[in-house]
Amino acid sequence: MHKIPDIAPFRKKLNELNDQMADPDFYSDQRRAADVSREQMRLSTLVEKFEAWHNTVQQLEENEAMAEDESVDEELREMAREELESLAAERDKLANDVLRFMIPPDATDSRNSVMEIRGGAGGDEANIFAGDLFRMYSRYAETRGWRVEVMSSSPADVGGFKEIIFMMTGEEAYKYLKFESGVHRVQRVPATETQGRIHTSACTVAVMPEADAVGDIDINPNDLRVDTFRSSGAGGQHVNTTDSAIRITHL
Repeated sequence: MHKIPDIAPFRKKLNELNDQMADPDFYSDQRRAADVSREQMRLSTLVEKFEAWHNTVQQLEENEAMAEDESVDEELREMAREELESLAAERDKLANDVLRFMIPPDATDSRNSVMEIRGGAGGDEANIFAGDLFRMYSRYAETRGWRVEVMSSSPADVGGFKEIIFMMTGEEAYKYLKFESGVHRVQRVPATETQGRIHTSACTVAVMPEADAVGDIDINPNDLRVDTFRSSGAGGQHVNTTDSAIRITHL
């Protein structure tokens, strides 16, 4: 594959973003600045990949012409033929890269990730497995330079966790972890098994992007409807005399 769409619209967008980033007030809105910077980096990489693809295509065409030109020295023709396969592979790889960077990323991909692991079917072994999963994700975070922060946990008596919630802080953490959501299952001989039998255990993993900070919420009292209710029935000196239930509805 070496046919790719025209990238002129992407070049135009990149120039617009570069102009925005040159504005002295660009960093007054930190969150917007971060979003624009990420998009500018994506488009810059796209243009670089396209230029590399274009140069590779030209080099490949020149080598093909040289390999077939009988007026060229045979040794040079042989060298040109030897490079054809590697150039074709590089052309296709760069074309795939260009197409990949043309796809807009998920808006939440760049966020930090909140993960929850719960021991499921399998009793103590499921809790041990939950601990194993937490250690696995922690080691993975180390390889990517992320920070792991435990937000809450419920350790199990035999080891592992009944439940653990933690934050993965780092570049594109949610992008790389979001597909971990679901049920994880393991079949093995547990450390708690004395007769060597294989057990099947499961854990559930939930992965969520870190939420945006929520500012002060202003509610107009005129937008609220307050309903009061009194208990009914026999007995009690306060029955039917006090408002014992209140319902507030935002209209």
